[in-house]
Amino acid sequence: MQLRVLVSGLLCAFLSASLVAQAAAAPPKATKAAARPAAKPMPQEHAVVTHHQITIDGHTIGYSATAGNLILKTEKGAPEASVFYVAYTQDGADRSRRPVTFLYNGGPGAATIYLHMGALGPRRIAFPSDAKPNAGPPYSLVDNQYSLLDKSDLIFIDAPGTGYSRVMPGIDNKAIFGIDQDAAAFGQFIERYVTLNDRWNSPKFLLGESYGTPRSAALVDYLQNRNMAFNGVTLLSSVLDFDTIFPGPGNDLAFETYVPTEAAVNWYHSKATDKGSLQNVVNEARAFANGPYTQALMQGDRLPHDQFVQIAAQLAHLIGLSQHYVEQADLRPLPWRYEKELLRESGQMTGRLDARYVGYDLDPLGDSADYDPSDTASSPGFQSGFLTYVRGELNYKSDETYKQINGDVNQNWDYTRKSVFAWLAPTTSPDLQEALTTNPRLRVFVGAGYFDLATPFGAAEWTFSHMGLAPELRAHVTFGYYESGHMVYMNQDSLAKFHSDLDRFYDSTLSL
Repeated sequence: MQLRVLVSGLLCAFLSASLVAQAAAAPPKATKAAARPAAKPMPQEHAVVTHHQITIDGHTIGYSATAGNLILKTEKGAPEASVFYVAYTQDGADRSRRPVTFLYNGGPGAATIYLHMGALGPRRIAFPSDAKPNAGPPYSLVDNQYSLLDKSDLIFIDAPGTGYSRVMPGIDNKAIFGIDQDAAAFGQFIERYVTLNDRWNSPKFLLGESYGTPRSAALVDYLQNRNMAFNGVTLLSSVLDFDTIFPGPGNDLAFETYVPTEAAVNWYHSKATDKGSLQNVVNEARAFANGPYTQALMQGDRLPHDQFVQIAAQLAHLIGLSQHYVEQADLRPLPWRYEKELLRESGQMTGRLDARYVGYDLDPLGDSADYDPSDTASSPGFQSGFLTYVRGELNYKSDETYKQINGDVNQNWDYTRKSVFAWLAPTTSPDLQEALTTNPRLRVFVGAGYFDLATPFGAAEWTFSHMGLAPELRAHVTFGYYESGHMVYMNQDSLAKFHSDLDRFYDSTLSL
């Protein structure tokens, strides 16, 4: 290391001396400061419209696809962000009756390529359903018979800093990268889109995945407080209360919420022939996590040793780890270590976003996974498929890099809240409670994958059972479960079930 630094320093010194000598020998005009490159022009609003058709459940739908951007502005009217979107609208439909759904992924720092090209857009990338990686390019683009276009117009939005969306030069990222700032930015986009496209009287829905779920909770309340009512909100792979998914010292809750998911993952990878049904395993794990396990963790160091051993044996049996490991973890195995430990004897690890996927780790002796096999198996296909589609079929050309994931957004995110709840762990469940309470016609659908080790379904169950809704409003929230992971649509059977669940959700919500 010292040698590399020394060589690098000498090289820099040599180049500096050489440049000084060249400058001294050059004619006077060569010593003038080089002209600065021209400033990059501010993005302008631009859209490309193409026309298509698709057949869903035997019905042919003609639709227009609009790929473009809208400019968001500060309170003083200065350009703040350019937000890229792709809108699919049914041709000839009555805009006052045709629903419109605004969709987005999460991260924070993730573009909406996943919901768009994997789940609900009219064209999707045909990924294997068996949790195996694609062989590689070329990736197959197919008509999506599970698109939500049969029920609603669809507006896929890339958050500022992701995809083709950009924060304007000179704007502090802190003005947008945060829970409340983000809700205001998305709120401004939706208000502009609704106004420009005469959709104020259309039935309206939000659909967010992962961080898109806390965004949805804050956003629906933000917009309803600005007199834009919503009919429904879909939360896919949800987390509203962040302390439900981040276990650690002083927070035993998240250890409890992970148990049913870890039991499901153990069931999936188990080679036992008498393992029973997934539903029975999950129900047994729920009962254990909500009862004996919670009571044991609540006692902490006061837990008698014989009970400690008994709880360790039960937990080890359910989630597939050795009793010795569970005891060494003080009954609290961390989820990112679970990914590594479950299949350690085979030299493999599970995925985080989707624990059906497995891979060989970079460090077989490490205590946690070095990467996520479910992510590396799908991300290249999403990027390649989307860019092929948007440039070829939608005719949207851009020289910008499409930022599928932008780590800078994630690392600089402001999780503090400008409310009376600012002192709590990050949460947007009070926002959704307010939205459901002040608009009794609002309905919420929560979708969850059994094998999701990023946002376990137990966390969503805990949140909605502690939201403090009036008894009459509790039935306004319904759940759907899928034998898949965080991106439930990576299993085609789960995608088909998700589509059917959404069809029923939209039908029941619009019939109110």
